[in-house]
Amino acid sequence: MGARCSKFSICWFHSHLKASVLESSDLENGGKGEKNAWPSFGEFSLEQLKVATSGFSSDNIVSEHGEKAPNVVYKGKLDNDRWVAVKRFNKFAWPDSRQFLEEAKAVGSLRSERLANLIGCCCEGDERLLVAEFMPNETLAKHLFHWENQPMKWAMRLRVALYLAQALEYCSSKGRALYHDLNAYRILFDNDGNPRLSCFGLMKNSRDGKSYSTNLAFTPPEYLRTGRVTPESVVYSFGTLLLDLMSGKHIPPSHALDLIRGKNFLMLMDSALEGHFSNEDGMELVRLASRCLQYEARERPNAKSLVISLMSVQKEAEVPSHVLMGIPHGTASSKQPLSLTPFGEACMRIDLTAIHEILEKMGYKDDEGIANEPNAGNLELQETW
Repeated sequence: MGARCSKFSICWFHSHLKASVLESSDLENGGKGEKNAWPSFGEFSLEQLKVATSGFSSDNIVSEHGEKAPNVVYKGKLDNDRWVAVKRFNKFAWPDSRQFLEEAKAVGSLRSERLANLIGCCCEGDERLLVAEFMPNETLAKHLFHWENQPMKWAMRLRVALYLAQALEYCSSKGRALYHDLNAYRILFDNDGNPRLSCFGLMKNSRDGKSYSTNLAFTPPEYLRTGRVTPESVVYSFGTLLLDLMSGKHIPPSHALDLIRGKNFLMLMDSALEGHFSNEDGMELVRLASRCLQYEARERPNAKSLVISLMSVQKEAEVPSHVLMGIPHGTASSKQPLSLTPFGEACMRIDLTAIHEILEKMGYKDDEGIANEPNAGNLELQETW
Protein backbone atom coordinates (compact mmCIF):
# COMPACT_ATOMS: atom_id res chain seq x y z
CA MET A 1 0.00 0.00 0.00
CA GLY A 2 2.84 2.36 0.91
CA ALA A 3 4.59 1.90 -2.43
CA ARG A 4 1.33 2.32 -4.35
CA CYS A 5 0.49 5.47 -2.42
CA SER A 6 3.96 6.97 -2.86
CA LYS A 7 3.74 6.25 -6.56
CA PHE A 8 0.34 7.92 -6.80
CA SER A 9 1.46 10.97 -4.81
CA ILE A 10 4.64 11.54 -6.77
CA CYS A 11 2.89 10.94 -10.10
CA TRP A 12 0.26 13.52 -9.14
CA PHE A 13 2.88 16.09 -8.14
CA HIS A 14 4.95 15.42 -11.24
CA SER A 15 1.96 15.80 -13.56
CA HIS A 16 1.10 19.16 -12.01
CA LEU A 17 4.71 20.34 -12.14
CA LYS A 18 5.00 19.29 -15.79
CA ALA A 19 1.79 21.10 -16.65
CA SER A 20 3.05 24.32 -15.07
CA VAL A 21 6.33 24.11 -16.99
CA LEU A 22 4.53 23.61 -20.30
CA GLU A 23 2.15 26.43 -19.55
CA SER A 24 5.06 28.80 -18.81
CA SER A 25 6.78 27.83 -22.07
CA ASP A 26 3.61 28.41 -24.06
CA LEU A 27 3.17 31.86 -22.52
CA GLU A 28 6.73 32.79 -23.46
CA ASN A 29 6.02 31.68 -27.02
CA GLY A 30 2.88 33.72 -27.45
CA GLY A 31 0.52 31.03 -26.21
CA LYS A 32 0.85 29.02 -29.41
CA GLY A 33 3.82 26.86 -28.63
CA GLU A 34 5.55 28.34 -31.68
CA LYS A 35 8.52 30.49 -30.79
CA ASN A 36 8.78 32.21 -34.16
CA ALA A 37 5.10 32.38 -35.13
CA TRP A 38 4.64 35.24 -37.58
CA PRO A 39 1.81 37.69 -36.92
CA SER A 40 -0.56 38.49 -39.75
CA PHE A 41 -0.21 41.88 -41.45
CA GLY A 42 -2.25 44.65 -39.87
CA GLU A 43 -2.69 48.40 -39.68
CA PHE A 44 -1.47 50.35 -36.66
CA SER A 45 -2.61 53.71 -35.40
CA LEU A 46 -0.11 56.54 -35.13
CA GLU A 47 -0.75 56.62 -31.40
CA GLN A 48 0.17 52.92 -31.05
CA LEU A 49 3.49 53.50 -32.78
CA LYS A 50 4.17 56.65 -30.75
CA VAL A 51 3.74 54.63 -27.57
CA ALA A 52 5.85 51.77 -28.93
CA THR A 53 8.76 54.09 -29.77
CA SER A 54 8.42 56.39 -26.73
CA GLY A 55 7.19 59.23 -28.90
CA PHE A 56 9.68 58.48 -31.70
CA SER A 57 12.47 59.18 -29.26
CA SER A 58 15.90 59.78 -30.72
CA ASP A 59 17.15 57.20 -28.20
CA ASN A 60 15.24 54.56 -30.17
CA ILE A 61 16.70 55.38 -33.58
CA VAL A 62 18.57 52.37 -34.94
CA SER A 63 20.98 51.96 -37.82
CA GLU A 64 20.59 48.18 -38.04
CA HIS A 65 17.96 48.36 -40.76
CA GLY A 66 20.17 50.17 -43.23
CA GLU A 67 18.05 53.26 -43.75
CA LYS A 68 19.38 56.80 -43.96
CA ALA A 69 17.82 60.24 -43.62
CA PRO A 70 15.29 61.58 -44.43
CA ASN A 71 13.69 58.24 -43.53
CA VAL A 72 14.34 57.02 -39.99
CA VAL A 73 14.00 53.57 -38.42
CA TYR A 74 13.09 53.25 -34.75
CA LYS A 75 13.17 50.31 -32.38
CA GLY A 76 9.78 49.87 -30.73
CA LYS A 77 7.96 47.53 -28.38
CA LEU A 78 4.29 46.74 -28.96
CA ASP A 79 1.84 46.17 -26.11
CA ASN A 80 2.18 42.39 -26.64
CA ASP A 81 5.92 42.73 -25.84
CA ARG A 82 6.95 42.10 -29.44
CA TRP A 83 9.96 44.14 -30.59
CA VAL A 84 9.56 45.81 -33.97
CA ALA A 85 11.40 48.11 -36.36
CA VAL A 86 9.32 51.14 -37.37
CA LYS A 87 10.34 52.98 -40.54
CA ARG A 88 9.01 56.53 -40.68
CA PHE A 89 9.07 58.09 -44.14
CA ASN A 90 9.49 61.77 -44.82
CA LYS A 91 6.15 63.48 -45.54
CA PHE A 92 6.71 63.66 -49.32
CA ALA A 93 7.69 60.02 -49.85
CA TRP A 94 4.20 58.63 -50.45
CA PRO A 95 1.74 61.39 -51.36
CA ASP A 96 -0.82 58.81 -52.55
CA SER A 97 -2.11 57.04 -49.43
CA ARG A 98 -3.94 54.41 -51.46
CA GLN A 99 -0.75 53.44 -53.31
CA PHE A 100 1.15 53.24 -50.02
CA LEU A 101 -1.44 50.92 -48.46
CA GLU A 102 -1.56 48.68 -51.53
CA GLU A 103 2.22 48.36 -51.61
CA ALA A 104 2.47 47.73 -47.88
CA LYS A 105 -0.21 45.03 -47.97
CA ALA A 106 1.45 43.34 -50.95
CA VAL A 107 4.82 43.22 -49.20
CA GLY A 108 3.07 42.29 -45.94
CA SER A 109 1.61 39.18 -47.58
CA LEU A 110 5.13 37.70 -47.85
CA ARG A 111 6.30 35.41 -45.09
CA SER A 112 9.72 33.78 -45.13
CA GLU A 113 12.38 32.92 -42.58
CA ARG A 114 14.82 34.56 -44.99
CA LEU A 115 13.13 37.98 -44.68
CA ALA A 116 12.76 40.51 -41.89
CA ASN A 117 9.02 40.30 -42.49
CA LEU A 118 6.70 43.30 -42.71
CA ILE A 119 3.95 42.95 -40.11
CA GLY A 120 2.05 46.21 -40.45
CA CYS A 121 1.81 49.83 -41.53
CA CYS A 122 0.31 53.16 -40.52
CA CYS A 123 -1.24 55.74 -42.83
CA GLU A 124 -2.68 58.76 -41.01
CA GLY A 125 -2.68 62.26 -42.48
CA ASP A 126 0.80 62.84 -43.93
CA GLU A 127 2.30 60.04 -41.85
CA ARG A 128 3.54 56.91 -43.64
CA LEU A 129 5.12 54.19 -41.47
CA LEU A 130 6.09 50.55 -41.92
CA VAL A 131 6.38 48.02 -39.09
CA ALA A 132 8.67 45.00 -39.45
CA GLU A 133 10.21 42.26 -37.32
CA PHE A 134 13.08 43.67 -35.31
CA MET A 135 16.47 42.11 -35.96
CA PRO A 136 18.64 42.54 -32.82
CA ASN A 137 22.05 41.49 -34.14
CA GLU A 138 22.87 44.34 -36.51
CA THR A 139 23.85 44.36 -40.17
CA LEU A 140 26.14 42.39 -42.42
CA ALA A 141 28.15 45.61 -42.87
CA LYS A 142 28.80 45.73 -39.12
CA HIS A 143 29.96 42.09 -38.90
CA LEU A 144 31.90 42.12 -42.17
CA PHE A 145 33.52 45.57 -42.30
CA HIS A 146 33.53 46.83 -38.70
CA TRP A 147 33.94 43.69 -36.59
CA GLU A 148 35.41 44.00 -33.10
CA ASN A 149 35.95 40.53 -31.60
CA GLN A 150 36.42 38.22 -34.58
CA PRO A 151 36.13 38.35 -38.36
CA MET A 152 33.16 36.56 -39.89
CA LYS A 153 34.03 32.90 -40.45
CA TRP A 154 34.21 31.47 -43.95
CA ALA A 155 31.37 29.01 -43.28
CA MET A 156 29.15 31.89 -42.13
CA ARG A 157 29.97 33.96 -45.21
CA LEU A 158 28.90 31.05 -47.39
CA ARG A 159 25.69 30.74 -45.36
CA VAL A 160 24.93 34.44 -45.76
CA ALA A 161 25.32 34.12 -49.53
CA LEU A 162 23.00 31.10 -49.64
CA TYR A 163 20.31 32.55 -47.38
CA LEU A 164 20.30 35.79 -49.33
CA ALA A 165 19.98 33.91 -52.62
CA GLN A 166 17.07 31.96 -51.09
CA ALA A 167 15.43 35.24 -50.06
CA LEU A 168 15.72 36.53 -53.63
CA GLU A 169 14.37 33.26 -55.02
CA TYR A 170 11.40 33.40 -52.63
CA CYS A 171 10.58 36.99 -53.61
CA SER A 172 10.92 36.11 -57.27
CA SER A 173 8.56 33.13 -56.86
CA LYS A 174 5.98 35.50 -55.36
CA GLY A 175 6.41 38.02 -58.18
CA ARG A 176 8.01 40.53 -55.84
CA ALA A 177 11.31 42.00 -57.00
CA LEU A 178 13.70 44.07 -54.92
CA TYR A 179 13.33 47.76 -55.73
CA HIS A 180 16.39 49.15 -53.98
CA ASP A 181 20.07 48.41 -54.17
CA LEU A 182 21.13 45.23 -52.45
CA ASN A 183 23.92 46.05 -50.03
CA ALA A 184 25.49 44.90 -46.79
CA TYR A 185 23.32 47.29 -44.77
CA ARG A 186 20.12 45.58 -45.93
CA ILE A 187 21.11 42.16 -44.58
CA LEU A 188 20.20 41.86 -40.90
CA PHE A 189 20.77 39.16 -38.27
CA ASP A 190 17.95 37.74 -36.15
CA ASN A 191 17.90 36.30 -32.62
CA ASP A 192 19.45 33.05 -33.85
CA GLY A 193 22.20 34.80 -35.79
CA ASN A 194 20.60 33.93 -39.14
CA PRO A 195 20.84 36.53 -41.91
CA ARG A 196 17.59 38.05 -43.20
CA LEU A 197 16.88 40.43 -46.08
CA SER A 198 15.18 43.66 -45.00
CA CYS A 199 11.65 43.86 -46.40
CA PHE A 200 11.77 47.67 -46.61
CA GLY A 201 13.51 47.43 -50.00
CA LEU A 202 10.52 45.55 -51.45
CA MET A 203 8.34 48.68 -51.57
CA LYS A 204 8.30 50.17 -55.07
CA ASN A 205 7.48 53.56 -56.59
CA SER A 206 8.21 55.47 -53.40
CA ARG A 207 9.79 58.91 -53.62
CA ASP A 208 12.18 58.47 -50.73
CA GLY A 209 15.25 58.85 -52.88
CA LYS A 210 17.05 57.04 -55.68
CA SER A 211 16.87 53.28 -55.81
CA TYR A 212 20.62 53.04 -56.12
CA SER A 213 23.38 54.92 -54.39
CA THR A 214 25.22 57.72 -56.14
CA ASN A 215 28.42 55.63 -56.21
CA LEU A 216 28.43 54.74 -59.89
CA ALA A 217 31.19 52.15 -59.43
CA PHE A 218 28.68 49.76 -57.82
CA THR A 219 25.66 50.53 -60.00
CA PRO A 220 24.39 48.01 -62.60
CA PRO A 221 25.20 49.26 -66.14
CA GLU A 222 21.59 49.04 -67.33
CA TYR A 223 20.37 51.14 -64.41
CA LEU A 224 22.70 53.92 -65.52
CA ARG A 225 21.09 53.75 -68.97
CA THR A 226 17.43 53.41 -68.01
CA GLY A 227 17.06 54.31 -64.33
CA ARG A 228 15.00 51.15 -63.85
CA VAL A 229 15.65 48.29 -61.44
CA THR A 230 15.20 44.82 -62.96
CA PRO A 231 15.69 41.30 -61.52
CA GLU A 232 19.00 41.24 -63.40
CA SER A 233 20.03 44.47 -61.66
CA VAL A 234 19.45 42.77 -58.32
CA VAL A 235 21.65 39.85 -59.39
CA TYR A 236 24.39 42.36 -60.27
CA SER A 237 24.11 43.76 -56.74
CA PHE A 238 24.26 40.20 -55.41
CA GLY A 239 27.59 39.86 -57.23
CA THR A 240 28.94 42.93 -55.42
CA LEU A 241 27.85 41.35 -52.14
CA LEU A 242 29.75 38.16 -53.00
CA LEU A 243 32.83 40.37 -53.43
CA ASP A 244 32.14 41.90 -50.01
CA LEU A 245 31.87 38.45 -48.42
CA MET A 246 35.10 37.24 -50.01
CA SER A 247 37.19 40.32 -49.33
CA GLY A 248 35.73 41.79 -46.14
CA LYS A 249 35.85 45.12 -48.01
CA HIS A 250 33.62 47.01 -50.44
CA ILE A 251 35.61 46.52 -53.67
CA PRO A 252 34.45 48.16 -56.94
CA PRO A 253 33.38 45.43 -59.39
CA SER A 254 35.64 46.75 -62.16
CA HIS A 255 38.73 46.40 -59.97
CA ALA A 256 37.64 42.93 -58.82
CA LEU A 257 37.05 41.77 -62.40
CA ASP A 258 40.52 43.00 -63.41
CA LEU A 259 42.05 40.89 -60.63
CA ILE A 260 39.98 37.88 -61.65
CA ARG A 261 40.92 38.20 -65.32
CA GLY A 262 44.57 38.39 -64.26
CA LYS A 263 44.11 35.16 -62.27
CA ASN A 264 44.91 37.02 -59.05
CA PHE A 265 41.76 35.97 -57.26
CA LEU A 266 43.65 35.32 -54.00
CA MET A 267 44.23 39.07 -53.78
CA LEU A 268 40.46 39.40 -53.44
CA MET A 269 40.29 37.23 -50.35
CA ASP A 270 40.10 38.68 -46.86
CA SER A 271 43.53 38.35 -45.22
CA ALA A 272 41.74 37.49 -41.94
CA LEU A 273 40.57 34.26 -43.62
CA GLU A 274 44.03 33.02 -44.54
CA GLY A 275 44.23 29.27 -44.02
CA HIS A 276 40.52 28.94 -43.25
CA PHE A 277 39.15 28.24 -46.73
CA SER A 278 40.07 26.05 -49.66
CA ASN A 279 41.14 27.44 -53.03
CA GLU A 280 38.37 25.39 -54.63
CA ASP A 281 35.72 27.15 -52.54
CA GLY A 282 37.27 30.51 -53.24
CA MET A 283 37.35 29.85 -56.98
CA GLU A 284 33.71 28.77 -56.95
CA LEU A 285 32.63 32.06 -55.37
CA VAL A 286 34.85 33.99 -57.78
CA ARG A 287 33.21 32.25 -60.76
CA LEU A 288 29.75 32.96 -59.37
CA ALA A 289 30.54 36.62 -58.72
CA SER A 290 31.94 36.97 -62.24
CA ARG A 291 28.72 35.62 -63.72
CA CYS A 292 26.60 37.98 -61.63
CA LEU A 293 28.70 40.98 -62.71
CA GLN A 294 28.40 40.42 -66.44
CA TYR A 295 27.86 43.66 -68.36
CA GLU A 296 24.98 42.20 -70.37
CA ALA A 297 22.05 41.59 -68.04
CA ARG A 298 20.84 38.52 -69.97
CA GLU A 299 24.14 36.73 -69.27
CA ARG A 300 23.68 36.82 -65.50
CA PRO A 301 22.27 33.81 -63.58
CA ASN A 302 18.81 33.88 -62.03
CA ALA A 303 18.10 33.49 -58.30
CA LYS A 304 17.28 29.79 -58.56
CA SER A 305 20.62 28.92 -60.15
CA LEU A 306 22.38 31.01 -57.50
CA VAL A 307 20.77 28.88 -54.79
CA ILE A 308 21.78 25.64 -56.52
CA SER A 309 25.39 26.80 -56.91
CA LEU A 310 25.69 27.96 -53.31
CA MET A 311 24.13 24.83 -51.84
CA SER A 312 27.09 22.80 -53.08
CA VAL A 313 29.72 24.85 -51.19
CA GLN A 314 28.15 25.06 -47.73
CA LYS A 315 30.42 24.22 -44.80
CA GLU A 316 29.62 23.29 -41.19
CA ALA A 317 25.92 23.14 -42.01
CA GLU A 318 25.15 21.50 -38.66
CA VAL A 319 26.62 24.39 -36.63
CA PRO A 320 24.02 27.00 -35.56
CA SER A 321 24.52 30.49 -36.97
CA HIS A 322 24.85 32.12 -33.56
CA VAL A 323 27.80 29.81 -32.80
CA LEU A 324 29.52 30.66 -36.08
CA MET A 325 28.84 34.35 -35.45
CA GLY A 326 30.05 34.22 -31.84
CA ILE A 327 26.99 36.06 -30.54
CA PRO A 328 24.66 35.31 -27.60
CA HIS A 329 21.71 33.13 -28.53
CA GLY A 330 18.20 34.60 -28.39
CA THR A 331 17.01 37.48 -26.26
CA ALA A 332 17.61 36.11 -22.80
CA SER A 333 17.06 39.50 -21.18
CA SER A 334 13.43 39.51 -22.26
CA LYS A 335 12.69 36.13 -20.75
CA GLN A 336 12.45 35.33 -17.08
CA PRO A 337 13.76 31.96 -15.89
CA LEU A 338 11.15 29.54 -14.62
CA SER A 339 10.68 30.09 -10.88
CA LEU A 340 9.91 26.98 -8.83
CA THR A 341 8.65 26.64 -5.28
CA PRO A 342 10.81 24.67 -2.81
CA PHE A 343 8.46 21.72 -3.40
CA GLY A 344 8.91 22.03 -7.18
CA GLU A 345 12.70 22.14 -6.77
CA ALA A 346 12.59 19.02 -4.59
CA CYS A 347 10.57 17.22 -7.29
CA MET A 348 13.04 18.29 -9.97
CA ARG A 349 15.90 16.86 -7.83
CA ILE A 350 13.85 13.70 -7.10
CA ASP A 351 14.63 14.37 -3.41
CA LEU A 352 12.06 12.17 -1.60
CA THR A 353 13.25 13.20 1.87
CA ALA A 354 12.74 16.87 1.10
CA ILE A 355 9.35 16.10 -0.49
CA HIS A 356 8.29 14.23 2.65
CA GLU A 357 9.42 17.05 4.95
CA ILE A 358 7.52 19.66 2.92
CA LEU A 359 4.39 17.50 2.90
CA GLU A 360 4.59 17.06 6.69
CA LYS A 361 4.81 20.83 7.16
CA MET A 362 1.74 21.19 4.91
CA GLY A 363 -0.11 18.71 7.16
CA TYR A 364 -0.37 16.13 4.39
CA LYS A 365 -1.15 12.59 5.64
CA ASP A 366 0.08 9.60 3.71
CA ASP A 367 1.08 5.97 4.31
CA GLU A 368 4.36 5.56 6.14
CA GLY A 369 5.75 3.95 3.00
CA ILE A 370 6.88 7.24 1.50
CA ALA A 371 9.22 7.84 4.44
CA ASN A 372 10.15 4.24 5.18
CA GLU A 373 10.75 3.06 1.64
CA PRO A 374 12.88 5.72 -0.10
CA ASN A 375 14.50 3.25 -2.48
CA ALA A 376 11.18 1.80 -3.57
CA GLY A 377 9.79 5.29 -3.97
CA ASN A 378 12.77 6.31 -6.07
CA LEU A 379 12.25 3.27 -8.29
CA GLU A 380 8.59 4.16 -8.79
CA LEU A 381 9.53 7.76 -9.60
CA GLN A 382 12.07 6.75 -12.23
CA GLU A 383 9.49 4.54 -13.89
CA THR A 384 6.97 7.38 -14.23
CA TRP A 385 9.17 10.51 -14.72
